[in-house]
Amino acid sequence: MRAVFGLVLIVGVALAGGAAMMVKKQFSAYQNALAYERANRGDSIPTVDVLVATTPLKYGQHLKPEHVRTVRWPQASLPEGTFQTLETLFLSERPEDERIVLRAMEKDEAILKVKVTRPGEDAGITTRLERGMRAFAIKVDVTSGVSGFLRPGDKVDVYWTGRIAKESGRASGDVTRLIQPNIELIAVDQKAGDVNKAVIARTVTVAALPEQVAALAQAQSTGRLSLSLVGAQDDTIAEVVEVDQRKLLGLAEFEAPVPLKEDRVCTIRNRRGAEVVVTQIPCPS
Repeated sequence: MRAVFGLVLIVGVALAGGAAMMVKKQFSAYQNALAYERANRGDSIPTVDVLVATTPLKYGQHLKPEHVRTVRWPQASLPEGTFQTLETLFLSERPEDERIVLRAMEKDEAILKVKVTRPGEDAGITTRLERGMRAFAIKVDVTSGVSGFLRPGDKVDVYWTGRIAKESGRASGDVTRLIQPNIELIAVDQKAGDVNKAVIARTVTVAALPEQVAALAQAQSTGRLSLSLVGAQDDTIAEVVEVDQRKLLGLAEFEAPVPLKEDRVCTIRNRRGAEVVVTQIPCPS
């Protein structure tokens, strides 16, 4: 009986060991197949070399080779204006040929042509102006400048408040009117880059067409300008808006009274002794 029990035990151990070996082989085969599939899947997506930032970059910072590295980027989602090699980004090793950061970039963000200057170019405000645009400075304070929450790159509506001369049927008074909608700010005070905190600015600089510059200059010299911040995702253009004191208070428009037409009467006076006689006659034309 003991011999039979021992034989069964030996057979059971042998079967368990065989099963364990089979499971191990199957698991190894699965791992090998998974690694092979991952390797082939990586090669099936076309990629290209792209230079990205190795550290956060700020506006006005000089770009150096240690600030960038090369990564593989899917070709189908390649942003426009990337740099593929160090030679295209750094044309020479001279300090006067260095590029300057125009827009803040985070770590591992692709270096784009619109975010850096050309080699040796100054990162002044002129680099923020598009073709045909001009820079114009507007005086602001804590109320007209949206309490210091303006940033370069924001869009604002410009309102003019001033006194309009008396017109026919309309009394003179202060009027507020939207004169320029959706104007882009390119600088706050002397800062054209990122502003990390609220700043009570004294001037803001906008990018405008020459006709808009003339309108803003005339408005600034004849009244007071106020700015209204436009939402970052708002693509609407405000229509003409004008509010005066009577509209603000809900009063009807003042109309001058129309004078009544009176009939013309012509007379002559004749004296007859001590009596004066008044006689009506036709009026001359």
